[in-house]
Amino acid sequence: MHLSFTSRLLSALVCCCALASPAWAQSTMDHSKMGHAAMASPASTLAEGEVKKMDTKAQTITLKHGEIKNLGMGAMTMAFKAKSADLLTQVKVGDKVKFKAEMDQGTLTVIAIERAP
Repeated sequence: MHLSFTSRLLSALVCCCALASPAWAQSTMDHSKMGHAAMASPASTLAEGEVKKMDTKAQTITLKHGEIKNLGMGAMTMAFKAKSADLLTQVKVGDKVKFKAEMDQGTLTVIAIERAP
């Protein structure tokens, strides 16, 4: 069965619109206006890791971590910015931890951290 040029063009247009809609919706959402309750995440989205190094002056924490699903990041060891200096008082080098990291103004940032049981 051969489709007319107009039918093929219309089909292509519909597919493009369907694929672009989720990306457009995410890019136009203003996450800065979300309250803390909306930002809360279930424990299943927390990444697991081990604290390797902390620099309170630079407000950074180096973690050897497993997959970080919300960032699409595989396991590795890397330094993150801590969202607040208070986060660095909750753990120490050598602790096994669960944490939440996000991209914050172009910087990978730990926004929550706790010792793993």
